[in-house]
Amino acid sequence: MAKHLALEITDLNFSYGKKQVLYDLNLTVAAGQCGILLGPNGAGKSTLFALITRLYAHKYGKIHLAGFNIQKKPLKALAQLGVVFQQTTLDLDLTVQQNLRYHAALQGMSRKKSNLGILEQLERLGMYERRKEVVRQLNGGHRRRVEIARALMHKPRVLLLDEPTVGLDAPSRHAIVEHVHQLVADGDLAVLWATHLMDEIYASDKVALIHQGAVKAEGAVEDIIQQAQADNINDAFFKLTLGKG
Repeated sequence: MAKHLALEITDLNFSYGKKQVLYDLNLTVAAGQCGILLGPNGAGKSTLFALITRLYAHKYGKIHLAGFNIQKKPLKALAQLGVVFQQTTLDLDLTVQQNLRYHAALQGMSRKKSNLGILEQLERLGMYERRKEVVRQLNGGHRRRVEIARALMHKPRVLLLDEPTVGLDAPSRHAIVEHVHQLVADGDLAVLWATHLMDEIYASDKVALIHQGAVKAEGAVEDIIQQAQADNINDAFFKLTLGKG
Protein backbone atom coordinates (compact mmCIF):
# COMPACT_ATOMS: atom_id res chain seq x y z
CA MET A 1 0.00 0.00 0.00
CA ALA A 2 1.38 3.42 -0.97
CA LYS A 3 2.30 5.66 1.95
CA HIS A 4 0.96 9.20 2.18
CA LEU A 5 3.09 12.19 1.24
CA ALA A 6 4.73 13.82 4.24
CA LEU A 7 6.38 16.61 2.23
CA GLU A 8 4.88 17.95 -0.97
CA ILE A 9 6.32 20.91 -2.88
CA THR A 10 4.44 22.11 -5.96
CA ASP A 11 5.49 24.65 -8.63
CA LEU A 12 7.75 26.53 -6.22
CA ASN A 13 9.44 29.67 -7.53
CA PHE A 14 11.58 32.08 -5.53
CA SER A 15 13.65 35.18 -6.22
CA TYR A 16 16.04 37.35 -4.26
CA GLY A 17 14.92 40.68 -5.66
CA LYS A 18 15.24 40.34 -9.42
CA LYS A 19 17.46 37.25 -9.25
CA GLN A 20 15.40 34.08 -9.56
CA VAL A 21 16.93 31.13 -7.73
CA LEU A 22 14.20 28.44 -7.81
CA TYR A 23 12.25 27.55 -10.95
CA ASP A 24 8.94 25.59 -10.92
CA LEU A 25 10.35 23.19 -8.36
CA ASN A 26 8.32 20.03 -7.62
CA LEU A 27 9.37 17.53 -4.98
CA THR A 28 7.69 14.89 -2.80
CA VAL A 29 8.84 12.66 0.05
CA ALA A 30 6.53 9.98 1.43
CA ALA A 31 6.23 8.83 5.03
CA GLY A 32 8.88 6.19 5.71
CA GLN A 33 11.08 7.43 2.87
CA CYS A 34 14.54 8.98 2.84
CA GLY A 35 14.72 11.66 0.18
CA ILE A 36 18.15 12.87 -0.89
CA LEU A 37 18.39 16.42 -2.20
CA LEU A 38 21.54 16.11 -4.26
CA GLY A 39 23.17 19.13 -5.82
CA PRO A 40 26.37 21.15 -6.11
CA ASN A 41 27.01 24.23 -4.00
CA GLY A 42 24.78 27.08 -5.14
CA ALA A 43 22.15 24.75 -6.61
CA GLY A 44 19.37 26.11 -4.39
CA LYS A 45 19.35 23.52 -1.60
CA SER A 46 19.75 26.00 1.25
CA THR A 47 17.16 28.37 -0.25
CA LEU A 48 14.68 25.50 -0.48
CA PHE A 49 15.28 24.61 3.17
CA ALA A 50 14.81 28.25 4.18
CA LEU A 51 11.42 28.21 2.45
CA ILE A 52 10.32 24.91 4.01
CA THR A 53 11.24 26.19 7.49
CA ARG A 54 9.61 29.59 6.85
CA LEU A 55 12.85 31.52 7.31
CA TYR A 56 11.80 32.99 3.95
CA ALA A 57 8.23 33.38 2.77
CA HIS A 58 7.30 32.30 -0.76
CA LYS A 59 4.70 33.86 -3.05
CA TYR A 60 4.59 31.35 -5.89
CA GLY A 61 3.94 27.65 -5.39
CA LYS A 62 2.84 25.47 -2.47
CA ILE A 63 4.57 23.62 0.34
CA HIS A 64 2.68 21.05 2.43
CA LEU A 65 4.01 19.35 5.56
CA ALA A 66 2.00 16.28 6.60
CA GLY A 67 -0.91 17.70 4.61
CA PHE A 68 -0.76 21.22 6.10
CA ASN A 69 -0.12 24.20 3.79
CA ILE A 70 2.68 26.20 5.43
CA GLN A 71 1.22 29.51 4.22
CA LYS A 72 -2.34 28.86 5.36
CA LYS A 73 -1.63 26.85 8.53
CA PRO A 74 1.98 27.66 9.46
CA LEU A 75 1.82 26.61 13.12
CA LYS A 76 0.27 23.21 12.38
CA ALA A 77 2.63 22.67 9.45
CA LEU A 78 5.82 23.60 11.30
CA ALA A 79 4.81 21.44 14.28
CA GLN A 80 5.33 18.48 11.90
CA LEU A 81 8.93 19.51 11.16
CA GLY A 82 12.31 18.74 12.75
CA VAL A 83 15.43 20.45 11.41
CA VAL A 84 19.20 20.00 11.65
CA PHE A 85 20.96 22.95 10.05
CA GLN A 86 24.49 22.84 8.62
CA GLN A 87 25.76 25.26 11.28
CA THR A 88 25.36 24.01 14.83
CA THR A 89 22.67 25.77 16.87
CA LEU A 90 23.27 24.10 20.23
CA ASP A 91 24.14 26.18 23.30
CA LEU A 92 27.70 24.99 23.91
CA ASP A 93 27.69 26.01 27.57
CA LEU A 94 24.61 23.95 28.49
CA THR A 95 24.56 20.20 29.00
CA VAL A 96 23.08 17.82 26.46
CA GLN A 97 20.03 17.39 28.67
CA GLN A 98 19.57 21.15 29.17
CA ASN A 99 19.66 21.76 25.41
CA LEU A 100 16.99 19.13 24.86
CA ARG A 101 14.82 20.36 27.74
CA TYR A 102 14.96 23.91 26.40
CA HIS A 103 13.79 22.72 22.97
CA ALA A 104 11.03 20.63 24.56
CA ALA A 105 9.80 23.69 26.47
CA LEU A 106 9.68 25.72 23.26
CA GLN A 107 7.57 22.94 21.74
CA GLY A 108 5.16 23.07 24.70
CA MET A 109 6.08 19.59 25.95
CA SER A 110 5.42 18.68 29.58
CA ARG A 111 8.34 17.78 31.87
CA LYS A 112 7.25 14.13 31.88
CA LYS A 113 7.03 14.01 28.09
CA SER A 114 10.34 15.85 27.83
CA ASN A 115 12.09 13.32 30.07
CA LEU A 116 10.68 10.40 28.07
CA GLY A 117 11.75 12.05 24.81
CA ILE A 118 15.28 12.65 26.09
CA LEU A 119 15.56 9.04 27.23
CA GLU A 120 14.20 7.63 23.96
CA GLN A 121 16.20 9.77 21.55
CA LEU A 122 19.52 9.69 23.39
CA GLU A 123 19.34 5.93 23.98
CA ARG A 124 18.81 5.38 20.25
CA LEU A 125 21.95 7.41 19.60
CA GLY A 126 24.01 5.78 22.35
CA MET A 127 24.23 9.15 24.13
CA TYR A 128 22.03 8.80 27.24
CA GLU A 129 24.94 8.25 29.63
CA ARG A 130 26.42 11.53 28.36
CA ARG A 131 23.29 13.62 28.96
CA LYS A 132 24.90 15.64 31.78
CA GLU A 133 28.02 16.55 29.79
CA VAL A 134 28.45 20.13 28.59
CA VAL A 135 28.05 20.24 24.80
CA ARG A 136 31.34 22.14 24.39
CA GLN A 137 33.17 19.01 25.59
CA LEU A 138 31.66 16.83 22.85
CA ASN A 139 33.29 16.17 19.48
CA GLY A 140 31.57 17.16 16.22
CA GLY A 141 29.96 13.77 15.67
CA HIS A 142 28.41 13.66 19.14
CA ARG A 143 27.15 17.24 18.82
CA ARG A 144 25.39 16.21 15.62
CA ARG A 145 23.78 13.30 17.42
CA VAL A 146 22.43 15.71 20.03
CA GLU A 147 21.02 17.95 17.27
CA ILE A 148 19.27 14.98 15.66
CA ALA A 149 17.86 13.97 19.06
CA ARG A 150 16.62 17.53 19.58
CA ALA A 151 15.00 17.65 16.14
CA LEU A 152 13.06 14.45 16.89
CA MET A 153 11.97 15.26 20.47
CA HIS A 154 8.49 16.46 19.47
CA LYS A 155 7.86 13.48 17.13
CA PRO A 156 7.83 15.37 13.80
CA ARG A 157 6.60 13.73 10.61
CA VAL A 158 9.34 15.31 8.49
CA LEU A 159 13.05 15.69 9.29
CA LEU A 160 15.20 18.13 7.30
CA LEU A 161 18.95 17.62 7.33
CA ASP A 162 21.06 20.35 5.73
CA GLU A 163 24.43 18.70 4.97
CA PRO A 164 24.68 17.47 8.59
CA THR A 165 27.94 15.54 8.12
CA VAL A 166 30.05 18.46 6.85
CA GLY A 167 33.30 18.61 8.82
CA LEU A 168 32.87 15.24 10.52
CA ASP A 169 35.45 12.46 10.42
CA ALA A 170 34.63 9.33 8.41
CA PRO A 171 33.43 7.13 11.34
CA SER A 172 31.16 9.90 12.70
CA ARG A 173 29.78 10.58 9.23
CA HIS A 174 29.06 6.89 8.65
CA ALA A 175 27.32 6.59 12.05
CA ILE A 176 25.02 9.55 11.33
CA VAL A 177 24.12 8.27 7.85
CA GLU A 178 23.37 4.80 9.23
CA HIS A 179 21.30 6.14 12.13
CA VAL A 180 19.10 8.34 9.94
CA HIS A 181 18.42 5.53 7.50
CA GLN A 182 17.53 3.25 10.42
CA LEU A 183 15.08 5.88 11.74
CA VAL A 184 13.34 5.85 8.36
CA ALA A 185 13.29 2.06 8.20
CA ASP A 186 11.78 1.82 11.69
CA GLY A 187 8.74 4.03 11.17
CA ASP A 188 6.84 6.64 9.21
CA LEU A 189 9.40 9.45 9.43
CA ALA A 190 10.09 11.23 6.14
CA VAL A 191 13.60 12.64 5.69
CA LEU A 192 14.88 15.22 3.24
CA TRP A 193 18.68 15.16 3.38
CA ALA A 194 20.63 17.80 1.44
CA THR A 195 24.07 16.63 0.41
CA HIS A 196 26.64 16.60 -2.37
CA LEU A 197 28.33 13.41 -1.09
CA MET A 198 27.46 10.30 -3.10
CA ASP A 199 28.46 7.80 -0.41
CA GLU A 200 25.66 9.08 1.84
CA ILE A 201 23.05 7.74 -0.59
CA TYR A 202 21.52 4.29 -0.09
CA ALA A 203 20.07 2.29 -3.00
CA SER A 204 16.65 2.48 -1.28
CA ASP A 205 16.65 6.29 -1.20
CA LYS A 206 14.66 8.59 -3.43
CA VAL A 207 16.94 11.14 -5.09
CA ALA A 208 16.05 14.61 -6.33
CA LEU A 209 18.94 16.09 -8.27
CA ILE A 210 18.79 19.88 -8.14
CA HIS A 211 20.91 22.19 -10.28
CA GLN A 212 20.60 25.91 -10.96
CA GLY A 213 17.36 26.09 -8.99
CA ALA A 214 15.50 23.32 -10.81
CA VAL A 215 15.02 19.59 -10.26
CA LYS A 216 16.86 17.91 -13.15
CA ALA A 217 15.90 14.36 -12.18
CA GLU A 218 13.87 12.67 -9.45
CA GLY A 219 13.39 9.02 -8.57
CA ALA A 220 15.14 5.90 -7.33
CA VAL A 221 18.93 5.80 -7.62
CA GLU A 222 18.74 3.35 -10.53
CA ASP A 223 16.23 5.62 -12.33
CA ILE A 224 18.58 8.62 -12.05
CA ILE A 225 21.47 6.54 -13.40
CA GLN A 226 19.34 5.32 -16.31
CA GLN A 227 18.02 8.80 -17.11
CA ALA A 228 21.57 10.16 -17.29
CA GLN A 229 22.73 7.10 -19.27
CA ALA A 230 25.51 6.70 -16.73
CA ASP A 231 27.21 3.78 -14.99
CA ASN A 232 26.71 4.97 -11.41
CA ILE A 233 25.17 7.80 -9.36
CA ASN A 234 28.45 9.73 -9.28
CA ASP A 235 28.68 9.79 -13.09
CA ALA A 236 24.98 10.63 -13.34
CA PHE A 237 25.48 13.59 -11.02
CA PHE A 238 28.26 15.03 -13.16
CA LYS A 239 26.40 14.40 -16.40
CA LEU A 240 23.25 16.10 -15.19
CA THR A 241 24.95 19.06 -13.51
CA LEU A 242 28.05 19.65 -15.61
CA GLY A 243 27.47 17.87 -18.89
CA LYS A 244 24.17 19.61 -19.66
CA GLY A 245 24.74 22.92 -17.82
